[in-house]
Amino acid sequence: MKVAGRIWKYFKKLVLWFFILSIAGVIFFRFVPVPITPLMVLRCAKQIFQGKQLRLKKDWTPLEKMSAAMPLAVIAAEDQKFEDHFGFDLDAIEKARKYNERHKGKRIRGASTISQQTAKNVFLWPGRSYIRKGFEVYFTFLIEVFWSKRRIMEVYLNVIETGDGIYGVEAAAGEYFHKEASRLTVREASLIAAVLPNPLKWSPAHPTNYIERKSRRIMYFMSRLPTEDFSLNRK
Repeated sequence: MKVAGRIWKYFKKLVLWFFILSIAGVIFFRFVPVPITPLMVLRCAKQIFQGKQLRLKKDWTPLEKMSAAMPLAVIAAEDQKFEDHFGFDLDAIEKARKYNERHKGKRIRGASTISQQTAKNVFLWPGRSYIRKGFEVYFTFLIEVFWSKRRIMEVYLNVIETGDGIYGVEAAAGEYFHKEASRLTVREASLIAAVLPNPLKWSPAHPTNYIERKSRRIMYFMSRLPTEDFSLNRK
């Protein structure tokens, strides 16, 4: 009983410190640029183990210095209810569940919001497991509580993988279009957004027919977003 009591005591301390450190970390990154993410570390480690040249291109850029088309493009492509939900799109989750039940054995359709993707990219490791998903829910809740929607979008657009060793919109704009993110056109922003599900397979600079069609669809949805009331455009 004494051993069990000590284990329970250490477990409670561990859980308490996890909550303290995780909340402190979320609050810290509310104000400070995220220097590196677990995915960046894993990609770099893989490059080293494979004997490849280390490649890590990223350039933190405030949201107000990006083209206004960029946040609109990722919302149109990834999460059209971003402004309205509290981290989770329940309708999309239910649709994905029904789709996956009907198409068992095929590629799983996800329903992650921009908030969930940001939480995963900043605080967690890549992969699919119930444990990681549970942590993702927890960190998504925290960033929705402690960050503004504007900050969530800013972090997302700075840490998202946009190519082989390329992270964030600023680095993508320079790599693919040889310009700053502030000068991205609507079409260029839509092409970057179109490849986000698999940026190691597709390139905004050399879009396939599929990516071209997806880009046009994104631009259509961008034109329907209520930009006059879009809070991300406000400082």
